[in-house]
Amino acid sequence: MTRRNFAGATAGALMAADGKIRLAVVGGGFGTQFYWHEHPGCQVAAVTDLHSDRRRALRDTYQCDSVYESMEDMLAKRKDLDAVAIFSGAPDHVRHAVECMRRGLHVISAVPACMTLEDAALLKETKEKTGMRYMMAETSYYRQAAIYARELFEKGGFGQIHYSEVEYYHDGNREQMIADRKSLYYNPDGTNSWRQMLPPMLYPTHSLGFVMGVTRERIQEVACLGWGDQRMIAQFPANRYKNPFVNEFALMKTDKGHMVRCNVFWQIAADGERAQWFGEKGSLYMAKSGFHGDMWHPRYGKPAAVSVPNYWATGRLPDPAIGRLPEKMRHDSGHGGSHTFLAAEFIQALLEKREPTVDVYEALAMTTPGIVAHQSALRGGEQMKVPRFDRGV
Repeated sequence: MTRRNFAGATAGALMAADGKIRLAVVGGGFGTQFYWHEHPGCQVAAVTDLHSDRRRALRDTYQCDSVYESMEDMLAKRKDLDAVAIFSGAPDHVRHAVECMRRGLHVISAVPACMTLEDAALLKETKEKTGMRYMMAETSYYRQAAIYARELFEKGGFGQIHYSEVEYYHDGNREQMIADRKSLYYNPDGTNSWRQMLPPMLYPTHSLGFVMGVTRERIQEVACLGWGDQRMIAQFPANRYKNPFVNEFALMKTDKGHMVRCNVFWQIAADGERAQWFGEKGSLYMAKSGFHGDMWHPRYGKPAAVSVPNYWATGRLPDPAIGRLPEKMRHDSGHGGSHTFLAAEFIQALLEKREPTVDVYEALAMTTPGIVAHQSALRGGEQMKVPRFDRGV
């Protein structure tokens, strides 16, 4: 049996004869860092990247000999795929996701989900019209401390979380990154990459994943300030984003009236992702870069270290959607142990014919506040409303 999308294109029957999801992986940079081949319900059936060295990396990682020079070529030749993992450059995420869903393919995409509010609307519309599953691979959702915080919140341990501090720091040594044309600022062939002068708040999900991934609140209003490194801006005159900022700081208000301080910085003596959740019953301080351990501060007591489980070690997860990790995937992985959980959740959602945890609505809730925040920064910190992209809105 085949399935047909709203545009009339057909795709292969869900799952191969052996009961596995036939997955294609697009993008051989970040796309090599997941563990699809370790899930018993998944077969990596095709891989593609525009650059030959990344194609080889994908082929070697997943031991897949069905290698294509572009996603478009792959989709034209393969009619037996069930899903596509999109790890292309951020500006291409919506275009690639929409193309795949219109062909009747489920999609998991790297972050961010989109880079404009218009593309947010297109992504939501396409998912709803086609009925395909969509998931965003937001790593902060499955960091071990975030899993712990989510479980604690759902059990009422925080009470209300009145205020959160969420931050993502990805420092780039300006001189080194400009001189090294193999850095993230450049593609393997030396051409400019999409990361050059990317507005920080267009990449907000590693921060906001700690909000939506714990309380599931929505950001309603935002005011943001930005700071620019004039030396760096001068080095990149072909600024596709017309962006003057390398660091952006935002204050946000949720639909529950709670406050969030959200940072995304590219030029700072710090690195990594971290959150602090301040509740009426207690506050949780997430460890960062080995400076101190995770801490729990009860309202009527002294702060004390907490032992956040390595959920990946046993596969136990307090998320009923995913259950337990398959045995081969019970190992540490990138971004705080999150990669195996993200891969497993997407495959399990398809096998069980349900929506994944970080579905299109959660993905857009984590992404669109940053788009509005950057607009606010360009207006000198003006407080602005954030549109909703939830189901039925």
